[in-house]
Amino acid sequence: QVQLVESGGGLVQPGGSLRLSCEAKGRSFSIFTMGWYRQAPGKQRELVARITRGGSPNYTDSVKGRFTISRDNVKNTVYLQMNNLKPEDTAVYYCKVDLFGGRGYWGQGTQVTVSS
Repeated sequence: QVQLVESGGGLVQPGGSLRLSCEAKGRSFSIFTMGWYRQAPGKQRELVARITRGGSPNYTDSVKGRFTISRDNVKNTVYLQMNNLKPEDTAVYYCKVDLFGGRGYWGQGTQVTVSS
């Protein structure tokens, strides 16, 4: 009932920046949290950042000070501004929303590659 449309991935040099966007279409009025996960080859998917409906963010330690998550409840969109990117940030990044009541939805994923 919620469709997530991601954009913004690509290839960037170490130290560069990208901004990911994810628009939620559908039951956006019932969204509790919005967040970003990533999965590198051979690795488990991990939480990168999450933001509550009220705008309170949380980050995994490896991206603190470099990434910023934000949310626009009018546009029903969550963003991930990624600065000072490192090769270890290379992964497929997935948007996820959780509805009130615990039901979750995933985006299709967007590739982020950090390489020189």
